[in-house]
Amino acid sequence: MKLYVGNLSFSATEAEIKTAFSEFGDVDTVSLITDRDTGRAKGFGFVEMGNAAHAKAAIEGLNGKEIGGRAIVVNEARPREERPARGGFGGNRGGSRW
Repeated sequence: MKLYVGNLSFSATEAEIKTAFSEFGDVDTVSLITDRDTGRAKGFGFVEMGNAAHAKAAIEGLNGKEIGGRAIVVNEARPREERPARGGFGGNRGGSRW
């Protein structure tokens, strides 16, 4: 089961998050999201736990708990929503100057 973890301190580490969630069961993966341009933490991430009962216990036990000086948000991750493509360079904008 994949869990969303939000309101994390920007200095939070994957090891620190794994330790907190391990109190409720085996943690498969921890991935903290960083800005692709700057590499800085965005303050949220995802934890995957193989056992749904352990994941639900982690939600109940950690949602609102303070880690790194911040009350974290923990809930079941929702599927990523499709976002429209971002505008960029190129493309036909119509019209002509000549």
